[in-house]
Amino acid sequence: MTRPTASSASTSVTGDDSAYTDHFAREHLPPQALWPELRFDLPELHYPPRLNCVAELFDGALAGGAAGRVAVRGEQLSWTYAQLLEQIDRIAHVLRGPMGLEAGNRVLLRGANNPMMAACILAVLKAGCIAVPTMPLLRARELGAIAGKAEINAVLCADSLRAEMEAVDLPAAVRDRTLCFGGAGADGSLEALMAVQPSSYDAVDTAADDVCLISFTSGTTGIPKGTMHFHRDVMAICDCFPRSVLESQRSDTFIGTPPLAFTFGLGGLLLFPLRVGATAVLLEKLTPETLLKAIEQYRATVCFTAPTFYRQMAPLADKYDIGSLQKTVSAGEALPLATRESWRQATGLSMIDGIGATELLHIFISAAGEQIRPGATGKPVPGYQACILDHDGNPVGPGVIGRLAVKGPTGCRYLADERQRDYVLNGWNLTGDAYEMDADGYFYYRSRTDDMIISAGYNIAGPEVEDALLRHPAVAECGVIGRADEERGQIVEAHVVLKPGHEASPELTSQLQEFVKGQIAPYKYPRAIRFLTALPRTETGKLQRFKLRTE
Repeated sequence: MTRPTASSASTSVTGDDSAYTDHFAREHLPPQALWPELRFDLPELHYPPRLNCVAELFDGALAGGAAGRVAVRGEQLSWTYAQLLEQIDRIAHVLRGPMGLEAGNRVLLRGANNPMMAACILAVLKAGCIAVPTMPLLRARELGAIAGKAEINAVLCADSLRAEMEAVDLPAAVRDRTLCFGGAGADGSLEALMAVQPSSYDAVDTAADDVCLISFTSGTTGIPKGTMHFHRDVMAICDCFPRSVLESQRSDTFIGTPPLAFTFGLGGLLLFPLRVGATAVLLEKLTPETLLKAIEQYRATVCFTAPTFYRQMAPLADKYDIGSLQKTVSAGEALPLATRESWRQATGLSMIDGIGATELLHIFISAAGEQIRPGATGKPVPGYQACILDHDGNPVGPGVIGRLAVKGPTGCRYLADERQRDYVLNGWNLTGDAYEMDADGYFYYRSRTDDMIISAGYNIAGPEVEDALLRHPAVAECGVIGRADEERGQIVEAHVVLKPGHEASPELTSQLQEFVKGQIAPYKYPRAIRFLTALPRTETGKLQRFKLRTE
């Protein structure tokens, strides 16, 4: 089969070759003139025009003799590649059979990290539908915003998370296409329907540029942004960072904390191991102690988590036998030099730092082994290019702090969102990070260039927290910022003006914190609250968050 060259690789989105009968995704892509420049500079990135990423992943693994190898391990069960493929195929039959979905329909997925959640995501893609994974901690209001923006057609939800899902205002047709999994397997569950389906399913003959994944990230305004990714994008992230930097092997066992609904976790804990026929360990509700114990138990060789976890694991590491661990990847927030050094002293392992973005799907700047330079995130991953732009969009040389700009085989395509114009400039993806490059081409993180708060690896939009606080009867107005924190990188700090009749107190602080946890995902709550008599504003009434940061 003829593969395109770097210069001829098609970015066409005419839809003429699409396998989809539901054209929602293509019709809601941004105009192609607003796309970033896509580059396919490596031979391994030249994919055929017809591509289903799940079929490609399993065809490669099975051809390499992985059928009997363990593909995924969970707390209660493990599946070989052949067994996982059977689960995926049975779910795909349910989607296209009893659920009556058509190619191009969107399926919202809700579940913690476990083998069944992994099988559901992969089945949606293999069946020619579009996966819309959601974080387990999201509340009904947040889920409703995502469901509405993606105009979902069905839901696959873990039984343990069904209560919050049932509180979402969904159209009757979607409610009728909602199935739960992971419960007792009662009539009407996903497992019950799977049991009577065939054990094999032919992957839908999708185009390489058919959308298969809509991943949501909070914008700095608090309004969720859906990032749209193609089947070829899924393969591209598997053939860049893990191949060139991580150097993944079939003998590896991957483990970590990021949710599969977070592209950092989807790649690092599922797609990357599948690409090389390795093993993925998928565990729920990990703490630093239980992650170390799991590394010991499963003899994990590769770990993905945020700096916060490494910082907390370092003083505990000598209590566990983690000698199997060979590579540790940090991303999701800036990696402090002190954390990198404490982890090295505790384990002898040099941290592989990296920066990625939901808009580009995974890590695009990193370094490993002898290429690591203390304090630097690294260099562009092969397949990607990066530079620093000034305020006017012009590239600047070494030693100048500016806006990080990236391009490669993946890039930002927001779902029907005007913010596409802000993220893409002259073909570059602007990540919202301020970086500095040295004379050797290493990139150093300096700060965020927007109002996004990054705490323990989570992206949190200040305005979303403000909106939740303003729903409390005691709050007149508020401003939320990120405050530097040694343990979490940043914490959410709320500056609150109370309504008459309410007095500041520790009790009210606790009440507001618990109120926010009930409104939005608990990790977004303000860990610090300051009570003010007034907020700093411009003459036109605009909140001056920079003044809150400098107080």
